[in-house]
Amino acid sequence: MDSQTYSNHRRLHPIYHFFLTLVLLATLTGIVVLVIREGLSLSAVLFLLIFVIIAVSFFLVRAYPLKAQDRAIRAEENLRHYVLTGQLLDSRLTISQITALRFASDAEFPELCRKAAAQNLSPNAIKKSINTWRADNYRI
Repeated sequence: MDSQTYSNHRRLHPIYHFFLTLVLLATLTGIVVLVIREGLSLSAVLFLLIFVIIAVSFFLVRAYPLKAQDRAIRAEENLRHYVLTGQLLDSRLTISQITALRFASDAEFPELCRKAAAQNLSPNAIKKSINTWRADNYRI
């Protein structure tokens, strides 16, 4: 991706977002059919428990790396704000706002941070306010 904008900044991982989601839904469908046919037999209950374990793992596999990335983004943006202004980020900013602010160029970053904190802008509103995008091609 050469340049990033509001319209193309979201990233999807096809294997995770499409293939694995479809496999998970197909497995759930199969288990529902099994429970309808056999009732709550031992095998149906075991398959249901295995499905629950896999489904929880499916969501955690995505959630944990994103949490780690959010922490890194918060630290990076706090440092960038300090370098640009001599002050740390406003403590009123949420992690969602900070992750949205990372797309702002250095020229508009400090003012957009003040505006986001003062007006409690949503992450979507922050992204729409950005004039010059700074690409983040590392987020998954």
